[in-house]
Amino acid sequence: MALVYKRATPEDINTLTKTRIEVLRAANKLSDDIDMGEIEKEACNYYQKALCDGSHIAYLVFDGERFVGAGGASFFQVMPTYHNPSRNKAYIMNMYTNPAYRRKGIATKTLDMLVNDAKNKGITDISLEATDMGRPLYEKYGFIKMNNEMTLPK
Repeated sequence: MALVYKRATPEDINTLTKTRIEVLRAANKLSDDIDMGEIEKEACNYYQKALCDGSHIAYLVFDGERFVGAGGASFFQVMPTYHNPSRNKAYIMNMYTNPAYRRKGIATKTLDMLVNDAKNKGITDISLEATDMGRPLYEKYGFIKMNNEMTLPK
């Protein structure tokens, strides 16, 4: 299997947007009849801006012409803290591997590329949200569960 890992460009926005919808459907257990039109439009707008200004990177994985995986990272700043005086953060997102290609190291390699890109930007504060399926991969990689974070529900 000769996989090709490609850093996404603005020409890949349709593939990235489609993948984003697939990831959201899978992570939230949404059926195909749920309308995702607004999210699709906003995801496309996000990628158009963020890929150009460098606030997001993504990798696409292909087996020949067949799309088989993806992953992305968003870069942003927060107020400086004791543990992160630079204020720079990376958030890994949209990790996806086609079910027929799982357990072949695709997600690990994609994650490694994203983490290395963040570290090359001087970012050491890297986080993500994990599904039950993805959690073992991230724990094996070295991510730890955060106990102090909270969210305000809608």
